This record gives sequence, C-alpha cells and structure tokens, in this order.
Amino acid sequence: MSDGFSALEPLLAARRRTDPWQHDRDKPAVYAPDYELLEQLLTVPVRDGSAPSTGRFALAVDAWLAAELRRAGFGADEVWPRAGQPRILPREVAELLERLPAKLADELRERILKMPSIAPTSARVLGRAYEKQVDVLISRWDRGPELLISTKSQVSAFGKNLPNRFEEAYGDAGNLRARYPLAAVGFCFVQRATVLRTEPEAFERTVDMMRKLRDLPIGAGSGNGYTATGLLLVDWDEPFTDRVRIVHEAVPADVAAPQFLARMVDAVLAVTPIQHHVTVRGLRERRTLNVREDEGALDLDFD
Repeated sequence: MSDGFSALEPLLAARRRTDPWQHDRDKPAVYAPDYELLEQLLTVPVRDGSAPSTGRFALAVDAWLAAELRRAGFGADEVWPRAGQPRILPREVAELLERLPAKLADELRERILKMPSIAPTSARVLGRAYEKQVDVLISRWDRGPELLISTKSQVSAFGKNLPNRFEEAYGDAGNLRARYPLAAVGFCFVQRATVLRTEPEAFERTVDMMRKLRDLPIGAGSGNGYTATGLLLVDWDEPFTDRVRIVHEAVPADVAAPQFLARMVDAVLAVTPIQHHVTVRGLRERRTLNVREDEGALDLDFD
C-alpha cells in the first residue's frame, strides 16, 4: 500500500547519514543541512507535475526535515513522519513489533496499518484551542510532544496569499505553545525563487514575517511565537529539464535553514535531562558523553 511518501523512500534509504554539525576550532558549531537530499526529494513531485498543487511538494519538505532530525541523532521511531510505513506510529509500538516473533510481528504490522487510531495517516495534536495537524513531530509516550514543526510552501501568487499564511502561522504558534510551553515549535516556509523576480516586495515581506513570527526577547512579549522559523528558496526550469535547485544567496542567515535546525535541536536539548537524547548531544558537542541513554524500554520477554 503506497502513500504520498512512497516515491521518496528510495532516496531516503540510499542517502548516507552524515554528521550535520561543522566544528571549527574556537568557533560555535554550525548546522550544515543536507541540501542535496532536499533537491532530490523536491525533484520527484516537480518532475511529475505535482508542484502547483503543493500537496506532494509539501510532503517532500516534511520528509526532508524528518530526515534531518534523524541525522541529528533523534530516534528513527521518535521522528514522524517515519521513513517507512506507517508514517505515524508510537515508538513504543514500533519497539514491540521489533521484539515479537517475526510471524506474529508481520501479522500485527498488517493489522496496525488498517487501524487509524494506532497508526494515523497524519499527526494531530490538541493545542490550547483546537486540534492541529503537525507536519513533523518528535514524541514519545513518556515524554509527550518535544518538537513540532509546521511547513508551508508557496510557488505562485506570493503577495496575494502571504497575509493568509501569516495569520494562520501566528495563530498556530499560539495554539501549540500555550499547551506545550516546553516543546520546540517551529515554522518552515518554502517559496519558489521566482518571487525574487516577479514580486520582490512580497519576498521582503516574507523575510519580515519569518522574523516576527518568532518569540520576542524575554520580557518583551507573551512567549506565544515560534521557537524558530526557517525560510527556503527553491527553483527549477520551465519546462522542467533537470532538478530542483536550492537558492541560497538571497536568504538572510538569521532566517535560513541552518539556524532553524540548530535552534530546534538546541531547544529540545535545553529542556531535557542529559540522559535523554545522548546521541544528539554527542553529535552536537562532538564528544562521547559518559551517560547511558534513558530508553524507557518496554520490559518484554518472549522466550
């Protein structure tokens, strides 16, 4: 049974996972996103003519962000959407399947795929005022939601639709932060780079929007903005000939993807004890921590 992510699975599986952090002596570590993977993933829907509707296009962005979080060291079954089906599955259920005898696990996995209450097609969480579909999520039963990212993409009608994007994003931030004040809540916005040529004013407003959607400095606001926001510009030829390209030069560093991913990772680490996310911390600090990961593992014995 295929879904919107199925065409992306071979690219995710073939990509070698590398250390996302660049460590230069006497300088802070810098997050280095795997932009080549993003280009490959976005090429799939654009090549198939799906970009104008933004549905499969947006799923490619979600798949990339989830892959970046796994690359940063977060568990494969803690990050949703998962690289394989089901896309949304509690980590504890995934661990149960791993520990069951093979035949029983296969039968149960087949049943789970037909049970939306266990393995829904999308991650929906309750905010302060309403339920919200979250595009990328890190969560466990014993920790609750730790990271929530909403993604939006815009390939045309930039100025016309930008106010609606701003209002929706601002409302979603307050809704989620009010219920999960310790969670890292992010907003990632992807625009086609034609905005630079056709509506430069809309691009200036976009950059301003990305900055204003964030939390204000301590003492200056209510704390209901996003933990971090990130902007990506992408482009491709018309008619399509090769692949989607990431356009870096026009995006200011303070709203670009590296700072977005770094802030989201750091926000999760800042509010969890050191025995949680040990692998993430080790990569971040480029050292081996003398701490054992608190797995919260299920106590199962099928012998």
